Amino acid sequence: MKVGGVLLASGQGRRFGANKLLAQVEGLPLYRRAMAALAGAGLHRLAVCSPYPEILAAGAALGFLPLRNEQAAEGISASVRLGLAAMEDLDGALFAVCDQPHLTTKSIITLVNSFQESKTAICALAWKGQRGNPAVFPRDLFGELAALTGDVGGGAVIAHHRDRLVLVEAARQNELFDVDKPEDLT
Repeated sequence: MKVGGVLLASGQGRRFGANKLLAQVEGLPLYRRAMAALAGAGLHRLAVCSPYPEILAAGAALGFLPLRNEQAAEGISASVRLGLAAMEDLDGALFAVCDQPHLTTKSIITLVNSFQESKTAICALAWKGQRGNPAVFPRDLFGELAALTGDVGGGAVIAHHRDRLVLVEAARQNELFDVDKPEDLT
């Protein structure tokens, strides 16, 4: 099974007060940490969706297909649709966000392996039964993902298909921690 990875890097950082994708954790911007975790996971194809030239250039240098998100102001659905269009010939698409600084390649590989074993499940990284990101969606749900609008992501599709959701435990609890405000970086 061929699984691609889409990094959603279009956030405007409203709650953060600035572009949080550029915020540094241990000397690397959040978006670079996410790219590094995904790049080593053996995914068939990688794409990054962003309106920011710096992020697109960094992604291209790391082998990501850079997809300029001209509709970023619409919300997360614009990135989902854009990234999904680059994955439509694959068996599954993994969607990841940039604001999880402790996400590991190991957990991404475990997630993808679970998806490949199930073939039809939606697999999401979790900790003690609490769903988080990233998540992998099978091709038969690509149409529903492509129909999303506004500031809505894959969680809406998961809500319609709870019976197909498989939670995959992360290697460590802090992998699901996400940065929302500057104080989350300390």
